[in-house]
Amino acid sequence: MMKRIGTALAMVAVALTAWTALGQETASAATPTATTASSATTAITTTEVTFTGAGGVVLHGTVLAPPGAPGRRPGLVLLEGAGNRGRPYLRLEAEAYARRGIVTLVYDKRTVGYSTFKRDYSLLAADALAGVHLLQGRADVDPAHVGFWALSEGAFVAPIAASRSSDVAFLITVGAVGVTPAQQTAWEYGQYLDRSGVTGPLGSMLQTTVLGTAIRAGLFPESNFDPRPVWQGVHQPVLAEWGELDRDSVPATSSRLIQAALDRGGNRQHTVRVVPSVNHNLHTTVNGGFDRLATLPVGYGDAEVAWINDPSHRTSSVILPSETAVPDPSGSGSIWALAAGVLIVLCVLVFAFRRRGRSPRAFRWLAVLAPTTIVWTLCYLFFLLVTAGKVTGPVLVGTPVAWLLAQLLGVATCVAAVAVALSWRRPVQLTGAGRLRAGLLTAAGVLFLPWAAYWGLLYV
Repeated sequence: MMKRIGTALAMVAVALTAWTALGQETASAATPTATTASSATTAITTTEVTFTGAGGVVLHGTVLAPPGAPGRRPGLVLLEGAGNRGRPYLRLEAEAYARRGIVTLVYDKRTVGYSTFKRDYSLLAADALAGVHLLQGRADVDPAHVGFWALSEGAFVAPIAASRSSDVAFLITVGAVGVTPAQQTAWEYGQYLDRSGVTGPLGSMLQTTVLGTAIRAGLFPESNFDPRPVWQGVHQPVLAEWGELDRDSVPATSSRLIQAALDRGGNRQHTVRVVPSVNHNLHTTVNGGFDRLATLPVGYGDAEVAWINDPSHRTSSVILPSETAVPDPSGSGSIWALAAGVLIVLCVLVFAFRRRGRSPRAFRWLAVLAPTTIVWTLCYLFFLLVTAGKVTGPVLVGTPVAWLLAQLLGVATCVAAVAVALSWRRPVQLTGAGRLRAGLLTAAGVLFLPWAAYWGLLYV
């Protein structure tokens, strides 16, 4: 029996590894990377720099200085979104601003204290301020005119830094989020699942139950960070930009919440700009905003530099049309659902360990199906989480094929569990320790029924 269970679980692991590799390949193909500098950028001066962030962490960056005669120019510190893709990810933007007369710093995000499962926006804000001070110390930068350009998650960080220091002269945000990261992520999942043709209960369950369980398990750092109180403390001029085809940042809701927070804080120097026909990071798109092409639209940076240089452009405002409701997963999910899955697998392993004699067929089926179903279900749901719902695999009649398989396994396991429970009504050919192990397996089967219902395996 152990050999059969091992073989089944190995097959599941191999299949999920292949599926994950396919998803990562697809995701990387959609991730922008900076291209080699063209002849139009050769006049830009680049300087490799290091500076010290919070806690003495050494950060590495590149300063891109504009061509032309030396003189005091505005400075701009670029803050990356979620993840740590390094300087190449924002190189195109940095070059665009440098060509337009802005001394620009782009740097690699810290790896100490920042990872997929660990982050601290306050810590990142201290690093960002260290970048501002680096530019202020340059002879070609006007120290009173240094600000931030912040993308997505970076727009959680920039307002914290700005509220702490008057050294920050202005903020430009791209795809800023006005709700909690948990709410934004849930809304984003819905966008991409709809794009994939996923309908039915899987989408809403991923947005609430699955994401809520991940939060309770500590897999989603800063999930309940509320940016609105921070924005109330920002008194510098703000240019908040969203792409017309932004599928990530809940743009309509976020724009209204951020404007309202700035107004409550007494800041009237804020502009909302909607850039037509571009995606979340203001790049061109051929897929309705669902792709990440490494191509900037024509004239990228012109409006932003005009805003930096001319204060008269700092008072207009735009209201975006309403969007679908934003789910809130923070009150959903339970860590006990994960613990129950582990307990079921342990009971099955105790049943199978050093078993002698032949047990009834229903017991053998349950011993194979229960761990296989649990591993497949949790691995696929985790796969959807880490890919943000952007890679689902083939979809059949509104449901991913991988999830249909999980549901079929779930139903088969429930049938086996019921058969095991009913078998105790007649004599079971087990004695001594064998009956104890069979009792544990029966308990695992009984526990599996609510576990399957919790994860939506029994819903269509």
